[in-house]
Amino acid sequence: MLQTILACVLVVLMTPVLSVFVMRKTKERAQSRLRRATQAPVVRVLGRNQLLSDRHHIEGVGYIIGDITCNFNACSAYIRCAVNPSGPCENCCHYEPRDSSK
Repeated sequence: MLQTILACVLVVLMTPVLSVFVMRKTKERAQSRLRRATQAPVVRVLGRNQLLSDRHHIEGVGYIIGDITCNFNACSAYIRCAVNPSGPCENCCHYEPRDSSK
């Protein structure tokens, strides 16, 4: 009987500890992926001159990298798109033309 009570107390106490651990690991992993995604295009633009043509200046918005005709383009100077943030855009299998009626 005492062992059952101790096991129940242990389970009740360990559940919040495990959930905090899992939440921290998930947050660290998400931050790491975002950091890699935001830094990759900057390194490529500065490291290779041919990728400077991948930047487009749009009046009122500023510089945007990636294929601006793609529906997934993030319209950002740091991330190309939601699907393939580090690029390249050439021959991307996720390309989807932007709807021109919007």
